[in-house]
Amino acid sequence: MRIALITPYGREHRNGNWHTAARWTRFLREAGHTVRVQVEWDGRAADLMLALHARRSFASIRAFAERFPSRPLLLALTGTDLYRDIHQDSDARQSLEWAHRLIVLQDRGIDELPPHLAAKTRVIYQSSPDIARTKERPNAFEVLVIGHLREEKDPFRAALATAHLPAHSRIQVTHLGSALSEEMAATAELAQDKLPRWIWAGDVPHRTVLKRLSRARLMVISSVMEGGANVICEALAADVPVLASRVPGNIGMLGEDYPGYFAAGDEKQLAALLSRAEDDPAFYAELQRHARLRRGLMRPEQEASRLRQVVAEFEQTSG
Repeated sequence: MRIALITPYGREHRNGNWHTAARWTRFLREAGHTVRVQVEWDGRAADLMLALHARRSFASIRAFAERFPSRPLLLALTGTDLYRDIHQDSDARQSLEWAHRLIVLQDRGIDELPPHLAAKTRVIYQSSPDIARTKERPNAFEVLVIGHLREEKDPFRAALATAHLPAHSRIQVTHLGSALSEEMAATAELAQDKLPRWIWAGDVPHRTVLKRLSRARLMVISSVMEGGANVICEALAADVPVLASRVPGNIGMLGEDYPGYFAAGDEKQLAALLSRAEDDPAFYAELQRHARLRRGLMRPEQEASRLRQVVAEFEQTSG
């Protein structure tokens, strides 16, 4: 099939949407499909459209639905779609109706959708190949935060948590990701000056992120809304347990009974978990055990198979 894959962010952004688009393009091409990746649909004929983001891709979704109303339109929903836009933006809601299939990236995503859309919704967990462990730093308990500095990510929660760690702690938190505004950059610089356990490394290549993960002891994800974070997949692929804000998108990835949750926005709870993970080997082992169980959902062969199955639902009907 000829597939138009629409992502609102191009390669230069190096964010989660782009990494998802790149993986899905590879999986579909390996299955024999012809895939063209665009930020906005150029109007060229396609047998199927696969769009990421209900609101940001609305113009492309509308154009395809109007020109080819009988051709399949698949829509993958991001965190801002599920937990903000579809509840307050009419364009995002219309995209849901036009789509023949909706894709959510973790099993809690469907809870946010109107009941009449459940039958056309599919769950596809994102994935990462295994990341081999490398030697840990002997003089530090290394913790990573990965992602661009955006309001939805609550990016400074781990930084604030470091102020509540005991004096004996060897925890060092490094944030990998660029500031998307001058205000965020200024806040990061100030935090780095005031909080000696927190380092902002800025934008780094993806290969550097994976290298740092391979030696890290923990990853923190503090988002106030999350669709199904690919960095969780990568952490689990590197056998790195996650401390996560208790929001639906993270629960959908890690499971209801995961022991590493803290209340979103609560740096004291996060600090307590960080300290416990550092000082209590049994607790760290429990985090690792749960993370390894969830890892099975997030392998590339699983993601590729589920994506190809959704597309295959329409292979005999497109045209």
